[in-house]
Amino acid sequence: MIDAAPALTHRQLAIFRAIMLHGNLSRAAEVTGSSQPTLSRELARLEYLLGFDLFDRVRGRLRPTVRALALMQEVERSFVGLEQIAARAQELRTLSTGRLRVACLPALAQALVPRALMAFQKTLPETAVSVVPLESPWLEQALSEQRFDLGLSETTEAPTGVTLEKLLQVNEVAVLPRGHALARLPVLTPQDFEGQRFVSLAAGDPYRQAIDQMFAAAGVTRITALETANAAAVCAMVRHGLGVAIVNPLTALELSGPDLLVRPLRVPITFQVSLLLPEVAAPHPLRNALVTAITDTATQMRTLLTHPGRSA
Repeated sequence: MIDAAPALTHRQLAIFRAIMLHGNLSRAAEVTGSSQPTLSRELARLEYLLGFDLFDRVRGRLRPTVRALALMQEVERSFVGLEQIAARAQELRTLSTGRLRVACLPALAQALVPRALMAFQKTLPETAVSVVPLESPWLEQALSEQRFDLGLSETTEAPTGVTLEKLLQVNEVAVLPRGHALARLPVLTPQDFEGQRFVSLAAGDPYRQAIDQMFAAAGVTRITALETANAAAVCAMVRHGLGVAIVNPLTALELSGPDLLVRPLRVPITFQVSLLLPEVAAPHPLRNALVTAITDTATQMRTLLTHPGRSA
């Protein structure tokens, strides 16, 4: 027989969240407008309902357990959703069009999106825009839940309740530090990386997998002592001379300069950006204007990447 889920209340979770955020009962009591004894009783009740301790009591202080940290992740998602609903209700109450909400991969928040917003705000400077970087699959899930006005992702399949439009397709590029021996070559082959110190993306990244497969197929061995989770961090390490790397071309273009050189690859590794538009939620009145700015910016960046000497 499967045990029933505990009957938790929103107040109990709010108290738990306040204690987690502020670290002690005294400050949590102030924030929640309650008293320390009341919070202590509510916390004990919550732990009883859950069937496990949320905090270790160490010399009068509360230290979150591993289970508490895991539970906090779920509670935060719930409260962020409630805060978005409250903000939207306020916008409707004041009869404003509200803030345009954009979800995108972190790499796109650093490259394509800022350029698009520059163009967008030239024509609509008073429009409020919220940009939320999210990783897959959380990004696609949020779009399916209609929580954003539009999204930018690398997915090639439309999530449920979302229209997908292909926005940009270019190739991954190599990045090199200033003065590196490979900088003399206009185009790099896999064999050029033999024996090079290489900064990799994280092991689970699909582009890391594609890059590793390319080198394995070519029989190339690199020194892969460093890895990190995103392309901007990879470029920072390369710029400081810690190795060479292969990253998405948008981040490389944005961060390129005297200390970070960009070279195309002979063997293409495709990088695709898709535009995601929710189908169920009523579209924001200015969504199409932002989509136009993003589309135009993507075209300009494609020109810069395929014809480096041409001004977009």
